[in-house]
Amino acid sequence: QVQLVESGGGLVQSGGSLRLSCPASGLTFGCYSMAWFRQAPGNDREFVAAITRSGSSTYYTDSVEGRFIISRDNAKNTVYLQMNSLKPEDTAVYYCAASGWYANSQTSRYDYWGQGTQVTVSS
Repeated sequence: QVQLVESGGGLVQSGGSLRLSCPASGLTFGCYSMAWFRQAPGNDREFVAAITRSGSSTYYTDSVEGRFIISRDNAKNTVYLQMNSLKPEDTAVYYCAASGWYANSQTSRYDYWGQGTQVTVSS
C-alpha cells in the first residue's frame, strides 16, 4: 500500500518560512517523479513544483519561482518543499504527489497523493 504523508504545515506570518516534508512508503521512490500541489478554498488544485526522479531538475509555477525550493532525498524516500518569503496568497492545503511519468504539472499524470497539510499565511 502506497502512502505519502505530508507534514510541516502551520500558521506563519507574511514573510516567514516553512518546510514541508513528505516521506513515501510502498513504492520504489527513485522510480517516481515527485511534485507539490496546493488547493485554496473554492479553487482548483494547482501545481506548485516538481522534481525529477534523480533530483537533477526542478520546475516551479511562476508565482513561487525564487521563493520555494523542492528537493528530495532518495535514501530517505522523502520529498521536501522549502517555502520562503511566504505571502497570504500562498495559503492553501499542500499535497505531495508521485508520478510514474516524467516530472510534470498535470494532476492527472500523478498516481499517488498524500492527504495534505494546511499552510496559513497571515498578513
